[in-house]
Amino acid sequence: MTSPLVLPDSLAAWLVYIESQHPKSIAMGLERVQQVRSRLQLDFSFLLITVGGTNGKGSTCAMLERIYCEAGYRVGCYSSPHFLRYNERVRVSGMEADDAALCAAFTAVEQARGSTPLTYFEFGTLAAAWHFVQSGLDVLVMEVGLGGRLDAVNLFDPDCAVVTGIDLDHMDYLGDSRESIGFEKAGIFRSGIPAICGDRQPPASLIAHARGLGAELQCLGLDFEHQQRHLHWAWMQGDKVLDGLSQPALTGDFQHDNAACVVAVTQALQARLPLSVADINAGLQHVQLAGRYQQVGQRPLRILDVAHNPQAARALADNLQRQVVNGRTLAVFAMLQDKDIGAVVDAVSAHIDVWCIAGIALPRGASAAFLADTIARHQPDAVLHVSANVTQAYASACQQAAENDRIIVFGSFFTVADVMRVLVHDQTTG
Repeated sequence: MTSPLVLPDSLAAWLVYIESQHPKSIAMGLERVQQVRSRLQLDFSFLLITVGGTNGKGSTCAMLERIYCEAGYRVGCYSSPHFLRYNERVRVSGMEADDAALCAAFTAVEQARGSTPLTYFEFGTLAAAWHFVQSGLDVLVMEVGLGGRLDAVNLFDPDCAVVTGIDLDHMDYLGDSRESIGFEKAGIFRSGIPAICGDRQPPASLIAHARGLGAELQCLGLDFEHQQRHLHWAWMQGDKVLDGLSQPALTGDFQHDNAACVVAVTQALQARLPLSVADINAGLQHVQLAGRYQQVGQRPLRILDVAHNPQAARALADNLQRQVVNGRTLAVFAMLQDKDIGAVVDAVSAHIDVWCIAGIALPRGASAAFLADTIARHQPDAVLHVSANVTQAYASACQQAAENDRIIVFGSFFTVADVMRVLVHDQTTG
């Protein structure tokens, strides 16, 4: 396809346009996107930290971004997907890129790509990279979109790479075992570069790939560890101990594993990006991340969590168990069809009293009927309420909930985003 004579004139128009530039939403491989990168001459003069994994990527990126911001560095961060605005994906010094900056970046990519087709994610990744090059950064944190080895983010050679927890997800693309998925995730490692792994039982494929490359592999539980104190926690690596660390502001005991990986990154890059324990503590205290056990209301308690695979659902179940409520727990639940819905239901069903379910109106979305059937098979005595869409399912939960109850919205970024829109509307009209 040739470039249009008239380029899109708004961010919304650009997003519609780039979504139409490739017949598939996901197309694995780096050859096409590498061609466009070469034409753009995208070379980073700043340090790059790449973060992959099944779960924990967003939390790890958010903590790294906040810590380096607290230390006074000019920090870029690229993450996906977004909830309400595409701008959420591209940040500099904690501020989202504005529409004009993103349109300029999309224009640069469009002019460089010629007839090369790019997927939505590939187009956006190149545009973000172009914007970051213009922004005069000290360090950039980039979240891998899917897998690692063939993801567009892997075009760029990191100065440190992190792989967080590894679980079964995106199996159509990455394989149906932790070994095959681990190999794909390990594709972001590089020879002679720190490679941080936050999985306590890393697949043998990941270890073998890292060692074959000559990457400087450091695994949680083997090469570094954390230990809880009374009010603080400590990070240890050999003889080195950082004590008196602040508890992460993000909810969940598993966040300490993510935080330990983050500290490992800071120490691996300390000679090039010096910072203090005070900087680390400030970052951990001030970090924010939407949609990860995010409390958005009280009486009834309302919580948003994107948990969309079994590992994330187990973490959600742990948070639900630890947070004692006097009343019932009502779930607003919708998922994508290609996820392991049964395993997610199994993980959380013991903590759910009422299910308010809906379909997601996308080609990949699971229907409400399919969700109802799955829940009934895994939890025969489940109380089910079916709605036409997530917005109505949330309204149903709010109508049923008493002030001592808890509403948990989960299952997908799309599910959480739909409820976020309701909350924003209520705030602006209330």
